[in-house]
Amino acid sequence: MLGSRQVGKTTLAKIIRSDMKKKVVYLDLELPSDQNKLQTPELYLKQFPDALVIIDEIQRMPSLFPLLRALVDQKRTGGRFLILGSASPALIKHSSETLAGRIIYHELTPFILEETGYDRIQPLWVRGGYPESYLAGSDEESFAWRDAFIKTYLEMDIPQLGIRVPAMQLRRFWTMLAHSHGQLWNASRIAGSLGISAPTVRHYLDILEETFIVRQLQPYHFNVKKRLVKSPRVYIRDSGLLHALSRIRMFEDLQEHPGLGSSWEGFIIEQIIGAIPKNWQAYFYRTGAGAEIDLLLLDAKNKPVAVEIKYSASPKVSKGYWIAYEDLSCKRGFVIYPGEESYPLGNNVWALPVKNLKEIAGGK
Repeated sequence: MLGSRQVGKTTLAKIIRSDMKKKVVYLDLELPSDQNKLQTPELYLKQFPDALVIIDEIQRMPSLFPLLRALVDQKRTGGRFLILGSASPALIKHSSETLAGRIIYHELTPFILEETGYDRIQPLWVRGGYPESYLAGSDEESFAWRDAFIKTYLEMDIPQLGIRVPAMQLRRFWTMLAHSHGQLWNASRIAGSLGISAPTVRHYLDILEETFIVRQLQPYHFNVKKRLVKSPRVYIRDSGLLHALSRIRMFEDLQEHPGLGSSWEGFIIEQIIGAIPKNWQAYFYRTGAGAEIDLLLLDAKNKPVAVEIKYSASPKVSKGYWIAYEDLSCKRGFVIYPGEESYPLGNNVWALPVKNLKEIAGGK
């Protein structure tokens, strides 16, 4: 089951590469002809016991889940069904209940630097990683696609997922998040600006997180005798959508925008989380006194790795970072910057170019 953000077809080859020796059957449930094949789904699907059956847009036929469970139980071999669909919270809950113990989830993100190449960092940052936006013929075409995507998401996708929220209200909320990208979550402030209740604002945030639009980076709570920040930091996960909401059309616009630093921070956080092993955990750390780490990673052995993110050719580490580094007894740290060379900053903390992000997890 893939909790995708409408990018499944572009990265499908990566998912099925290990199954290339199998026959592949592809069904797109947005096509009436493919829906017609499943009028008697048991008879149709039983024809392919040794094939990889790909069912796209599964949210259009959730009644298939009990049948898939029965077919999997009849023949327990890995990789029989690859299910693609929009990230509906209700659909994911239904699939997890029906196919418990028989399903693995894989989130298909938009493109990341590891896929596009580090020489393409500027267009990926400005346009984001949705294929149609990233591959557009010009910045204007890319911006127009993202603008249309936001409108379609609010007016069509959200209602199709069974979520009843006024499109204009959700857009205003989403735009407010863009203006406070990377800041601590403050429900009361946003609720007051929108003229709605704090629980309603919380509901809107949950919708955007569950549909993979927003990331809530949680604070790390450690047994230290310090007053720690408890609110999450909120980021719009795709930098292209952030820029569309902020009316940033090209790289020159971004360089002049007051949100340049926070945009870079969110962009790099997504690149790092997309590159580290799945068993690592990501947080931020901040005390009431101002000791702070932008991105605190816990590796497979629960050892902390302190990551600071700077949009500067000569990054400097703040006093608050060093205090936090000592608070958590960190043994490794990195300052990610848009430069070309790695060099030590002291106490096993390194300035690290974006192209070397794999070194965070010990790779080269």
